[in-house]
Amino acid sequence: MIRFSPVVAVLSLLCASALAGCAGQAAGGAASWYAAHDGVAPRASRIYVCHAFGCARKTAVTYSARDRARLQRILARGRASPEAERAAIARAIAWAETKAGPVVGSQGDVGGFDLHNSGVPGQMDCIDEATNTTSVLLLAERHGYLRHHKVVRPVARGFFLDGRYPHATAVVRETGGAAFAIDSWPRANGEPPVIQPLEKWFAERA
Repeated sequence: MIRFSPVVAVLSLLCASALAGCAGQAAGGAASWYAAHDGVAPRASRIYVCHAFGCARKTAVTYSARDRARLQRILARGRASPEAERAAIARAIAWAETKAGPVVGSQGDVGGFDLHNSGVPGQMDCIDEATNTTSVLLLAERHGYLRHHKVVRPVARGFFLDGRYPHATAVVRETGGAAFAIDSWPRANGEPPVIQPLEKWFAERA
């Protein structure tokens, strides 16, 4: 018989609880994320881009009729299948970051772990990135530009005790199917986000 120490048992329960909590969040609506992370949900054709880490700053970015038509065209390239739409979502988020850059001052946003930029306007941590990606996707969803996916609440993983630094990502769920992480944080401004099954994202150690 394998025996576990009380410490191992407690850590195992904490890890299981954290994963269950994140999986549950992926099934919920995105609106509650904004209140919990000091963000502002998109309104009509305007999003509020979080930056300076932890949504410390928020800058309004308006999507004109021309911008919305561009976003629609990009996402329309994914109509054939859920896989094609996820590829189109990656292109749409890259375009949206490029569009927001001159307004927000985020053209030089560094991808990945960069705590030395904490508090710097235009630089974004994972909370900023998860919020901003969700806002763009919600705007697209509300205008009917997504065919195969629904935007759901961002999720988080890691809490130090499991040996991982806390990290968050935007999430979409395929109609009648699996959830996918739309993670903009690892890459610099204007680069396509990392898209992968949410279960795989949860399992990563980095």
